[in-house]
Amino acid sequence: MGIPESKRYKQIFYDYYPGVLRKLAALLRDEALAEDLAQETFLKLYRQPPDNLDAPGAWLHRVATRLAYDHMDKAARDRRLTEKQERELAASVGASPSGEAELMRRLDQEEVRQWLDGLPERDRKALLLRYSGYSYAEIAAELSLRPPLVGTMLARATDKLRRCAEQAETDGRRLEASPEAGYRSRLELH
Repeated sequence: MGIPESKRYKQIFYDYYPGVLRKLAALLRDEALAEDLAQETFLKLYRQPPDNLDAPGAWLHRVATRLAYDHMDKAARDRRLTEKQERELAASVGASPSGEAELMRRLDQEEVRQWLDGLPERDRKALLLRYSGYSYAEIAAELSLRPPLVGTMLARATDKLRRCAEQAETDGRRLEASPEAGYRSRLELH
């Protein structure tokens, strides 16, 4: 397809531009934006003309309407995204953890560290690598293992960690119930 006849397209532009502009201005209620989309409509006509150019009016109005609705949809998506980001920002700024929540988080982290310290070094290292985002192949290379053994090793290390946690919980309950502890809460024991 070569360059279309410019004389024909000039005539179509002069005949239909005012109607296309009115339609877009009515839909968008923004003259500048309506002018931009009207120009885009005629560029589409020039670059990708319909099969039949004898009655281009319906084609132009359909393309203009589609461009207007696409623009409104994009604007609505952008508005929703901006509102969501503003809500998340406001929530993160206003949602600083309370002192008690921060203390509980630190106690939990300390407890997990203690459980990890109870594991053999190789198991501890494997778990830390896995939960730091390393792949099985990277863990195998780091620990000088064959890759097929990593899954089994991680499963066993996880099981050992779980048993340490259960043992600590059992020991903690015994401590809490003991007369020496005076039935204090678990928080006071840490």
